Amino acid sequence: MTSELVYTGFITVDGIVDSPGSVREGHPGGGWVFDTPFLPEAYSLKGEELGDTTALMFGRRSYDAFSAVWPASADHADYRDLPKYVVSTSIGDDDLVDGWGPQQIVRSTEEVARLKETTDGAIFIHGSAELARRLAEADLIDRYNLLMFPFLLSGGKRIFPSDDLRRRNLSLRESDVYANGVVKLVYDVQR
Repeated sequence: MTSELVYTGFITVDGIVDSPGSVREGHPGGGWVFDTPFLPEAYSLKGEELGDTTALMFGRRSYDAFSAVWPASADHADYRDLPKYVVSTSIGDDDLVDGWGPQQIVRSTEEVARLKETTDGAIFIHGSAELARRLAEADLIDRYNLLMFPFLLSGGKRIFPSDDLRRRNLSLRESDVYANGVVKLVYDVQR
């Protein structure tokens, strides 16, 4: 019994994942996803992921952001009843949103490692840059599903460790390029 931990997200060419939806999310250059011409095929990866997803994982801030929208969103109805893991030392049971499927608080990277060993299927991490970086440093991320957007932000939140000098090898599982400049990159982490 082993789970695959998959980070999925939007990223810029220079590796920034900060504020893809709007400047209100914090980065002055935010909103880059919506500044890219919309092509449905460029987002096909998101639909493909639904078939693989057995659970979701969030850090505290991303949980707060997603749980405010996704439970009532028709676009995210397929996620509603999936188990959710919230990795946080500060969240309490009273902070969890009602009606959004089974939810479990995970307090540490070590607990995430144990969770991977005791569950099956793919657990997808959405948003949660700090969590993704910490789990990558602990060598717990198994795959990256990335949609890379044609922007350079030169600063902001990153999912890849910047001060960890260990080399990590990735194997390209799948890629595609779209007319709007978005590039799909699916990498398996090699161990």
